[in-house]
Amino acid sequence: MGVTVAERLRRVQGGLSRAEMKIARELTANYPAAGLNSASGLASQAGVSAPTVVRFVARLGFDGYRQFQQSLREEVQARQASPLTLAPVIGADSPTSELVEAARQVGTATLGQTFAALPEQEFDHAVGLICDPAKRIACFGGRFSQLLAEYLDLHLRVLRPGTIVHAPAPGRDAGFRVDVGRRDVCVVFDFRRYQDDTVELARHVHEQGAKVVLFTDPWLSPVAEFADVVLPARVEAPSPFDSIVAPLALVETLVAAVHARLGPAAEERMRATEDIWRGGTATS
Repeated sequence: MGVTVAERLRRVQGGLSRAEMKIARELTANYPAAGLNSASGLASQAGVSAPTVVRFVARLGFDGYRQFQQSLREEVQARQASPLTLAPVIGADSPTSELVEAARQVGTATLGQTFAALPEQEFDHAVGLICDPAKRIACFGGRFSQLLAEYLDLHLRVLRPGTIVHAPAPGRDAGFRVDVGRRDVCVVFDFRRYQDDTVELARHVHEQGAKVVLFTDPWLSPVAEFADVVLPARVEAPSPFDSIVAPLALVETLVAAVHARLGPAAEERMRATEDIWRGGTATS
């Protein structure tokens, strides 16, 4: 898979003019549908001129608006892919050695591409939100990505107080919906074939004033429209099922950054939890 339009946007965001920023915001708020409009239509939506849109597309590295839209159409197809439509990297008769080598190549590539495209300002913002002692942290995801939510929470609760992992069917939890608000940071995991109830709950917590940190794929979950932080990761795999290798590595990097940022407070809490696990008495 090539570089997505969303990744190109993140790479140039710091050098955009005021008019170009209007286009970038319009694309991000309605991604990728806004870019499938005509150049004049996108210009009207963003409140800029059509020539500004053409120059903006060139700044993203496209030869013209047609190529820009073709890239977006390919992303739409990729977004809708499922295990039934994704072909495995190797055939049924391939020897195990070929499968292992294919897995090594794909895994190495997804990790390298994920970290090469990591938006550092977004990542730093996520670390700051999660380390804020005044915030409560809630993690949740979908049918598969809930595993990542649970994994992150297991680490965060050792490093700081006030964290929960939400239930696999979070939309049924009326108490959480009523209580969530400006004190909360919700870490949301949502990958392609984006799960409607996950998106809907993320939208609800955003509307209630909570901050939303999103882990997603390069094609961007609909949650990206209103998320405060978007952290994309590659999900290619040697099988027809998307991989969580790169998203998991990104989660572990976040854990390392939170540990470093919290410093002595995290160390003290870790010692206290270790004492409890070993059957001793936690020290203050």
